Amino acid sequence: MAAWEANDRLDDHFQQPRFLIWGGNGWIAGQLKRLLEEQGKEVHTTTIRMENREAVLSELFLTRPTHVLNAAGCTGRPNVDWCEDNKSQTVRSNVIGTLNLADACFQAKIHCTIFATGCVYQYDQTHPIGGRGYTEEDRPNFEGSFYSLTKSHVEPILSSYSNCLILRLRMPVSDDLHPRNFVTKLLGYERVVDIPNSNTMLHDLLPASIILAEHGQTGVYNFTNPGSISHTEVLQLFKEIVRPEFSWKNFTLEEQAKVIKAGRSNCTLDTTKLVAKLGEYKYGVPEIHEAYKRCFKRMKAAGIK
Repeated sequence: MAAWEANDRLDDHFQQPRFLIWGGNGWIAGQLKRLLEEQGKEVHTTTIRMENREAVLSELFLTRPTHVLNAAGCTGRPNVDWCEDNKSQTVRSNVIGTLNLADACFQAKIHCTIFATGCVYQYDQTHPIGGRGYTEEDRPNFEGSFYSLTKSHVEPILSSYSNCLILRLRMPVSDDLHPRNFVTKLLGYERVVDIPNSNTMLHDLLPASIILAEHGQTGVYNFTNPGSISHTEVLQLFKEIVRPEFSWKNFTLEEQAKVIKAGRSNCTLDTTKLVAKLGEYKYGVPEIHEAYKRCFKRMKAAGIK
């Protein structure tokens, strides 16, 4: 079925929310789908390429969602180093595709939530380790990887759309040992750096994304748990709660740079805006150390070792 013309609108929005998740086979998309189904919401998924304008318009016309959740995009497999060697594919997905989907939703008057990244900053003299975190208004200052470069350039353009909610995740963590889980990645490294970072506990924040979307919130939000935690602290908690026999080694940023192709963002994001907004809806987000303790206790209770 052909897509509708660009000047058409989806004005017949349903009373009840109808969600359409982009990136339907993805890790975060799957968790969103389960969460929405548990809440009794109508939810659909798609794997249509975001850069395909006609296919995107057709999907929106056929499904007629009130809310689109964009959990698609190139992050690289097994990590962002992939993007260094596949720049055109990364641009088509993270720039052209993301903007195309946001624009199609704008024309159809559909709220669009974009699961973006906070890996667009690095510690500096104004934002040192242990100092104040980066707010949503701070200009990105990390371009050490092509992945982060595409994200930092596209975000200001997305922000100009009045229908877009942009959620900056960092090092997302789930309650299992899925390969995309940040904890799983840490467990697989022989050595890790010992630098505090903001992390996103999906158990705490995916429900918050639905709350913000349903209330029509737009603009940019640092979408992490309050506070920051080092990789060593994460692994220490995992050892204490889940796997007592686990061990690891640390190395410096200089040593890390010798074994990776792209640089890595290290930063703390300020969550004042997010916490205040969620507080209006009586939804609290635990501090990151407490969030990890709860996560690992849920893992242990589920028999994960």
